[in-house]
Amino acid sequence: MKAFYFLISLLALASSVAFAYDPSPLQDFCVAINDTKTGVFVNGRFCKDPKLVNANDFFFQGLGRPANTLNPLGSGVTPVTVHELLGLNTLGVALARADFVPGGLSPPHFHPRASEILVVLEGTLYVGFVGSNGNNCDNPLFAKVLHKGDVFVFPMGLIHFQLNVGYGDAVAISGFGSQNPGLFLIANATFGSKPEISPEVLTKAFQLNEDIIRYLQKTFWL
Repeated sequence: MKAFYFLISLLALASSVAFAYDPSPLQDFCVAINDTKTGVFVNGRFCKDPKLVNANDFFFQGLGRPANTLNPLGSGVTPVTVHELLGLNTLGVALARADFVPGGLSPPHFHPRASEILVVLEGTLYVGFVGSNGNNCDNPLFAKVLHKGDVFVFPMGLIHFQLNVGYGDAVAISGFGSQNPGLFLIANATFGSKPEISPEVLTKAFQLNEDIIRYLQKTFWL
């Protein structure tokens, strides 16, 4: 009888593990297409007829050039998701180039659909992420100063940031475990939502004067 229950438990575990992952692809590729008349809808995008696919569907040119950093944050990102590279559709990966002037910041944000792995190509970055509540430790910060060649991982859905603490420009490449990782900027979403969140909610949440909340809501968020 014990062996029977052990077998049932093992099968249940195997089933839960199996359903925790996406199914294996049933074709080599599924290049995204915006024309709904000539495609098949798969995982949020329509697929191009395989007979019409060519090498350019899997090609992106532009990561060799720095992104625009002429903004108050002093940083810029060149994304390569399924929106920029249609051949990424259903492949579960994406990447981005991030450029920073000295003092440049990628402000606190998170990606709702992907973990991120970052490698520094040039410069010095102070990076980190904040964990959730639990395990007798509320919102722990995991942070490091990275130099050229260093790698850091940001778990999916956790708030993280990057700051150039060096004297020169910094460049990093990030890989994502999703074709469309998404981006949720904390300040933008909190104070720049349309329509705006009630100031009563934000004054109590942040323990700030309503005048400060009104000021933040009128700020132009990048």
